[in-house]
Amino acid sequence: MKSLIKILSWLSALCLVILFSCQKQVDKPSQPQSEEVGAANNSGHGHLQQAKTFSSDVVIKWLNLDQDLLRLPLPTGTTVQGGERILAYSGIALYEAVVKGMPAYQSLSGQLTDFPTMPSTDPGKAYHWAAAANAALAQETRYLFDTASSSTNLTIKQQRLDKINALEKSLEDTYATEVDAATLQRSISFGKDVASRVSFWADNDGYKLQGGAYTPPPPTLQQPWLWVPTAPAPAAPINPYVSLRRLLVPRSDNGATIASFPSFSTTAGSEFYEMANDVYTKSQSLSAEQKNLALYFRDATEPGYYGGSGHYIAILPQIISKSGVALDIAALAFAKSGIAVNDAFVVGFRTKYTFNLLRPITYIRNFMGHPAWSPLFATPNHPEFPSAHSFHAGGFFTGLADVFGDNFEFIDNTYANLSTSLGTLQPLTFHSFTELKKAIGDSRVYAGIHYAPSCAKGIQLGEKVGQNVLNTLKFLKE
Repeated sequence: MKSLIKILSWLSALCLVILFSCQKQVDKPSQPQSEEVGAANNSGHGHLQQAKTFSSDVVIKWLNLDQDLLRLPLPTGTTVQGGERILAYSGIALYEAVVKGMPAYQSLSGQLTDFPTMPSTDPGKAYHWAAAANAALAQETRYLFDTASSSTNLTIKQQRLDKINALEKSLEDTYATEVDAATLQRSISFGKDVASRVSFWADNDGYKLQGGAYTPPPPTLQQPWLWVPTAPAPAAPINPYVSLRRLLVPRSDNGATIASFPSFSTTAGSEFYEMANDVYTKSQSLSAEQKNLALYFRDATEPGYYGGSGHYIAILPQIISKSGVALDIAALAFAKSGIAVNDAFVVGFRTKYTFNLLRPITYIRNFMGHPAWSPLFATPNHPEFPSAHSFHAGGFFTGLADVFGDNFEFIDNTYANLSTSLGTLQPLTFHSFTELKKAIGDSRVYAGIHYAPSCAKGIQLGEKVGQNVLNTLKFLKE
């Protein structure tokens, strides 16, 4: 009997030990899986397959297509979207289409001016983030390049649409081999919904109001420095009412002011005269490298060039490709640089029409005694101060430097081997974004269309706007 009691006591103790051990095992938190392992083991739950597991190829391909579309001739009486606007709205649509697959990041809803609420993903459902990005960029590109307004424009509109549809379909076919049909369709629908909301929001930003008839105030004895249009009539001044454009980021113009140009003078040795004489003197002895730099950033609406800030659309995929980043960081860089360059554009052109300063061609011909002098190529038809290329660069590269760091080395092949009437262009090597910004400013002085201080101050203005954008927007969750 005693032996039986001992055996029962021993069994009871053993059960208690086993029960206690099991309880400890249940209460013990499981070791976290790596994101990659989690994604592989939970293919049916898309939120575990994050955007960073996808390639940035989809972004690069759409930016390259934007360049192809910008090369197409413009229909009579129409203008393509400015490069800054393509970068901004495509970048925002892309970011919002993939941010749900970036756990540390958040939507820009409630942060951008009047920005609508973005659609929600289905909880627990899988998403193919590259497919969502493809759908969003296709939809946004259709909106941004839809410039046809009459039957004479339909051919070019169709050419653009065919290119957009072809790239979208090609990428969709690729993604169909990587994921089930339901997940693919869910991802496509989500991306299109995002882009539709972004496009509707973009359509009310005042872009359609920035052009129009404008007669600049003529120079007077009291104000001889006032800008005189450099293109003969009927060419219209460019972007005279850009002040009607909405800033994408509230108060991105805070403190974005620059000191005025030197007091106007026609006296040799005065600061204003020497500022113009610097342009003239350099124009007389341009080196092959200086001429190549000037022509490289000509960026006119001419064969082979992308026009205006379109050059930055060509630089961005080169930076993304060189960096080797995945879809998540590519989307972040696209959004930051696009928003920054857009607001720098608005603030910069507002500033131009506030100062209304004459161009070097007018001063050198009329006040320096060189009536036959001409710049390397035609002067853009808007006021001189500050330089538009420079404030574009200041904003755009401030956004990129925030993602990749300033000391980013790359070769700009945008116009490499492009044959122009003034020579065949050579690629440019840069060791930092700061070096690139200065080169862009210098290029406009070598071309004879800007004074050096206008370029330095333009970069400063763009950088301030870009920094305001970065300081205001919260991409990371707090």
